[in-house]
Amino acid sequence: MVNQDNIKEEFNEEQQEVLQSIRVSRIIIPVLIGLAAVFYMLWQQFDPEEFKRIHWTSHTLLWILAAVGIIIIRHLSYAARLRILSEKAFSWRKCIELIFIWEFSSAVSPTSVGGSAVAFFVLAQEKLSTAKTATIVLYTIVLDSIFFIGTLPVLFLIFGTQMIRPDIQEFSDLGPWGFYFLVAYGVMASYASFFYFGLFVSPKQIKNLLVLFTKIRFLKRYRERAIALGDDMIIASGALKKQKVLFHIRAFLATVSAWSCRFLLINCLIIAFIPSIPLEWWSQTELFARLETMFVIIAFSPTPGGAGFVEVLFGGFLKDYVNSPTYATLISTIWRLLTYYSYLFVGAIIIPNWIRTILNHRRKRK
Repeated sequence: MVNQDNIKEEFNEEQQEVLQSIRVSRIIIPVLIGLAAVFYMLWQQFDPEEFKRIHWTSHTLLWILAAVGIIIIRHLSYAARLRILSEKAFSWRKCIELIFIWEFSSAVSPTSVGGSAVAFFVLAQEKLSTAKTATIVLYTIVLDSIFFIGTLPVLFLIFGTQMIRPDIQEFSDLGPWGFYFLVAYGVMASYASFFYFGLFVSPKQIKNLLVLFTKIRFLKRYRERAIALGDDMIIASGALKKQKVLFHIRAFLATVSAWSCRFLLINCLIIAFIPSIPLEWWSQTELFARLETMFVIIAFSPTPGGAGFVEVLFGGFLKDYVNSPTYATLISTIWRLLTYYSYLFVGAIIIPNWIRTILNHRRKRK
């Protein structure tokens, strides 16, 4: 365990708040929520007879192993992006470790702190310059958003409204989930445009706009953070404008690889348990489109890391691919164990050691 007195001595209040947001005990809430959702679905939908008919064949094992391989590729893609954006300031091993911490923070940190605040703090502790830290965190937001904003309209042109949910045949049938998706997409497009404008067009105008907004009475308490964000944008903008085109292409390709792996992993799990699913390009790409749509909604989940929310959402969004509630519960549970809960538990091991290392470095510098 990390000594809390040492943390109070070595870090200021804002840094302590960030550390509190990624403390290991935070895994308890999402785990309990997730388990509650799984047990609820088992109680409501589980059919023992149907479960007995599941064949654990070499086909099932092969595609589960493929899913595990895709998880590894996804993690390495994020690590590659971090290495590219840091201009090789970090070793591959360090990038892999930092991505574990970043993913853990995304899974447990509250909205009031956010993953970006954690990322700023973590990278700052690794002796990275302010310019590089700001560039990595802010450009990552833009890259992730561009992936969704760019690919979803293309997929919509190909597959239409059914890429949102199988029961949505046209816009008049959108319903609550379709509306939720459009709002989530609109919010994502808005903040992506905001950060893109701040990084590549006019960071000073964005800073002035942030300062202007914080003159409103109920936003005054965010004034210091708004000024800091504006300053970070100015610094990051200067650094990014000096980069060659190849830098941006490589960073975007790593982003595409990482996000694509998130969705392809579920493709593999569905193929593993639903052998009858067509493997041709059209069906699998339509499934990919549905999963990408689902992730846009998950991004605005009210629970940490979408715990509970995702498990319940899964069956409804994919009922034309997985038409059995028992199979849907099984696949979603394996998916979350591999991708979400694995990061929680690995992070619970890595983060205390990382904090102890940072504390030791700080003491040596005194």
